[in-house]
Amino acid sequence: MHGPHNIWRLIRTGATLERTGAMNVVLDAFRAPASLRVVAHVLGWPFKWLGLKGDPSMPPATRALTALGPAYIKFGQVLSTRPDVVGDDLAIQLRVLQDKLPPFPTEIAKQMIESDLEEPVDKIFSEFSDSIAAASIAQVHRARLASTGEEVAVKVLRPKIERAFRKDIDAFYFAASIIEFLSPASRRLRPSEVIAHFDGVVQGELDLRLEAAAAGEYGANTANDAGFVVPKTHFFQSERRVMTMEWAEGIPFGDVDAIEAAGHDRKALGERVLQLFLRHALNDGYFHADMHQGNLKVSASGEIIAYDFGIMGRIDEYTRRVYAEIIMGFIRKDYRRVAEVHFEAGYVPADRDIDEFAQALRAVGEPIFGMDATQISMGRLLNYLFEVTERFGMETRTELILLQRTMVVVEGVARTMYPQINIWEVASPVVEDYIKQNIGPRALLKDLIATAQVVGRFGPKLPRLIELALRQQLVEKTPAPTGSKRTRLKYFLLGAVVSVAVIGLALLI
Repeated sequence: MHGPHNIWRLIRTGATLERTGAMNVVLDAFRAPASLRVVAHVLGWPFKWLGLKGDPSMPPATRALTALGPAYIKFGQVLSTRPDVVGDDLAIQLRVLQDKLPPFPTEIAKQMIESDLEEPVDKIFSEFSDSIAAASIAQVHRARLASTGEEVAVKVLRPKIERAFRKDIDAFYFAASIIEFLSPASRRLRPSEVIAHFDGVVQGELDLRLEAAAAGEYGANTANDAGFVVPKTHFFQSERRVMTMEWAEGIPFGDVDAIEAAGHDRKALGERVLQLFLRHALNDGYFHADMHQGNLKVSASGEIIAYDFGIMGRIDEYTRRVYAEIIMGFIRKDYRRVAEVHFEAGYVPADRDIDEFAQALRAVGEPIFGMDATQISMGRLLNYLFEVTERFGMETRTELILLQRTMVVVEGVARTMYPQINIWEVASPVVEDYIKQNIGPRALLKDLIATAQVVGRFGPKLPRLIELALRQQLVEKTPAPTGSKRTRLKYFLLGAVVSVAVIGLALLI
């Protein structure tokens, strides 16, 4: 992994960053120490003439990454989800990173489809257009299924993209190890884990079966959401390098003038996109983590259509409850409760002062609630919150950072559609409904039932486990279990009795 080819890739990268003027932008964003800055400039400046020029109309960072190719473009997009790593300013630059590349020939796309689906393209599709959109990893064609006549979108990976990405990702791992060695302070940001996260995202996007599965799960979760559509996935016409979905006809979400001209209610659309995102994150724990205008459309009937499911977010049920309580605590200005939630969840070390933490949270919340409705931002609140929790010893939690970043993007989408939107008024009913359903007596009963069901699955094994424990005590040739052995047996038998009681409760329910 750490061979000469990786060193050459780092030199080429450094030379391009120097040539495009992006080197200091990147080093400043990562708060790089002097030692790392020296190494970076040594790797780049002497070879500046070898670097790629890029498009001079772009900001330096996006110009450099676009020039360096598909893996760097995708890496920039993923880094835009991590303002905790690159800072807010660079994250905003990277968020608008251009992902448009020249398409590869349609004939090659057809060959790849035939290779993966093991059938001639003409038998699968009665119509097949040239590329209508080309990005760093794949391109999309408009087609029609020969069997049903249904219009579909066919996504095809770029040829040999897997190998190209593998080489660059190896170089990224190498760079992360150098950064961690030269800058111990950077370890808090976990550079190697950031690359591993990027690696995981890319591997998911390089196997379109996984994106098809994500679209299928997301579609099933949201099937009953009024005014929201996830195009149907055609699994029989999808494989590792090919994905076929129902064609989604609509006005791009970013074309506000066309949406208004079509007679759609912009206020309702802005509120709906925000509430839908919160419902998906809180109720399902599975959300579209790249929900910008380019991945949304408005249908003729006013429904919001989502597509491109390469980056999805997932948070477990406990974290969702914590997140909801934090938001609701801020809505109610109950900063003491927000502080308690952080301590109960183990986010903040138990040796810290809870009253001081609650006071710091008040310093976060009060200025925001003093703002005009058009300025109030939940994403900004979460960003400030992470800064405070970091000072109190909370480690970076990737899933919450991804949620916060997506919240910022969705807020931006909602405000573009309706600038006067009051984020908190729109969010409050969704969060309150979730808390009613998942926190309190009803949630306790739900948890008991879930626990009983788990224990019930292992119920048939309990008698045998108790018998084995008792036999072990007899074999040890002691008059009676003593000390730690007696304690272990006592707790084991107590656990068994409780388990049987819970199973009984489950049966009664």
